[in-house]
Amino acid sequence: MTNNYELYKVFYWAAKTGSLSQAAKNLYLTQPSVSHAIKQLEDGFGLTLFYRTSKGVTLTQEGTILYSYIEQSQILISLAEEKMAALKNLDSGELRIGGSDSLFKHYLLPFLEDYHQKYPGIRFHLNHGTTPEVITFLKEGRIDLGVVRMPIVDAQLEARESMQLQDCFVAGAHYAELKNEVLSLDMLLQYPIILFSRNSRARMAITELFQSYGHTLKPEFEVGSVDLLIEFARKGLGISYVTREFIAPELEEGSLFEIRLDIPLPPHQVGVMTMRNMPLSNAARKFIELVQ
Repeated sequence: MTNNYELYKVFYWAAKTGSLSQAAKNLYLTQPSVSHAIKQLEDGFGLTLFYRTSKGVTLTQEGTILYSYIEQSQILISLAEEKMAALKNLDSGELRIGGSDSLFKHYLLPFLEDYHQKYPGIRFHLNHGTTPEVITFLKEGRIDLGVVRMPIVDAQLEARESMQLQDCFVAGAHYAELKNEVLSLDMLLQYPIILFSRNSRARMAITELFQSYGHTLKPEFEVGSVDLLIEFARKGLGISYVTREFIAPELEEGSLFEIRLDIPLPPHQVGVMTMRNMPLSNAARKFIELVQ
């Protein structure tokens, strides 16, 4: 048999308080409604659950056994309600984000700091990877959202544009003679080029751009992080292709300078990627609002 949850709630408060009138008060019901609910429960089980006395009600042996189970369920329900309230108010929970090392360090870090100050109860899980890896993380349910270079064309994914960034070629003091020069692609390719790894979106984008002008881009060095792109250029090992916003301190202090070209380098968008038609947690939704 299956009884209505409301009947068990009435039973719980009547047993807990030992009074039908007090149970009615706690549940915002009338006393006849409480008495009727108890009778329904007793009729359903075919057992007497309470002794009625002049002072109120006391549990029978069968009622005591039922109460031992119902009490546990009420405690769990109360804990669940408290947990839901905490998640709604962002007092607790977790946020799983995927992205590249460079985006975490140079783009997302201020947002993560701001978010943590606002919602210190939310725990972060950061999954590092290339854009294809982040897409896999998202589809496998390992992250709530991914932060990647746009564009992303995938029917399963929804991408929200967040910020426009600009890539550029930079060099250090070893190539100081190029500071006031405007280079053609032919001239640029006379120097050693330092690029990010082949499966990065930045690498694919610049390779495609050079191909559109009839050039093949063959780097002298391939590295796996923006930090190495910066350090290799500063050491004079070649000319690095990096995101300008990520090297603002180096450009300002003069340890790197931007190589000017006779063609424009198109900007790119950073976007927040989620699974299409999948509900977001409150923690993820608030983070997206902050980033956008």
